[in-house]
Amino acid sequence: MTHARHNLKDRMYTLIFTNETAAGRRFDKTLIALILLSLVVVICDSVEDIRRNNRSILFVLEWIFTLFFSVEYAARLYCAKNRKKYATSFFGVIDLLAVVPTYLALFFPELHALIDVRVLRLIRIFRVFKLTAYMQEYSHLASALSASRKKILVFLSFVLMINLVMGTLMYVVEGPTNGFTSIPIATYWAITTMTTVGFGDITPHTDLGKLIASVMMLMGWGTLAVPTGIVTAEMSRTRGHHRYNQVAACPECGADHLDKQDQYCRDCGNKL
Repeated sequence: MTHARHNLKDRMYTLIFTNETAAGRRFDKTLIALILLSLVVVICDSVEDIRRNNRSILFVLEWIFTLFFSVEYAARLYCAKNRKKYATSFFGVIDLLAVVPTYLALFFPELHALIDVRVLRLIRIFRVFKLTAYMQEYSHLASALSASRKKILVFLSFVLMINLVMGTLMYVVEGPTNGFTSIPIATYWAITTMTTVGFGDITPHTDLGKLIASVMMLMGWGTLAVPTGIVTAEMSRTRGHHRYNQVAACPECGADHLDKQDQYCRDCGNKL
């Protein structure tokens, strides 16, 4: 009996917590689809006209999703290798907060405002990064961002200095009479201009000020392009390095995008 219980827990753990098998991938995809559908219910419930005309339907759907996520949380807690570690982990807390507000609103109506915490279910969508179809690309992006963080920091520091200098210059040229009442306000104008946001709450009035604004606008194009180029170069380098970590094709289905650390084929679930 104990052996059968352990086998059940192991099978549940493989299905719920891993995605190296076809069943695990289907479970993750189904879970994400249900999370998105439950968010649609939450969003519709926040619209007064929809809530007034479909109150009973939204109520039933909300409880269906809540019961499903409650069973899913209990199953995760049951089959987790370390229950305390899972319960206190980031996703463990989010999984719990995704269902608790509905129960609290049922037993304590005065806490109904907390039901909007259900939107935290959206955070659970980040489980998509566990899906093998996306894990490799997510890993490349994370590695590229990490490798290029110093370059991006230096570039942003340079951009900040330019905005400070140009903002100070506009403060001198335009002055308080044209809305540039202080250097911080002028720097704020420089940042919104360089990033091409342009709220329009502060605008230059003098010819020299308009010339400076034109230069800032043109510089904004390059400002947006440089970080993208830095990250793209790092992604290309990381992708090239990653090819050396790949193993031969799966003997079962022939998939050739596997890594050395994979224990199962990402496409067919065959044990490697």
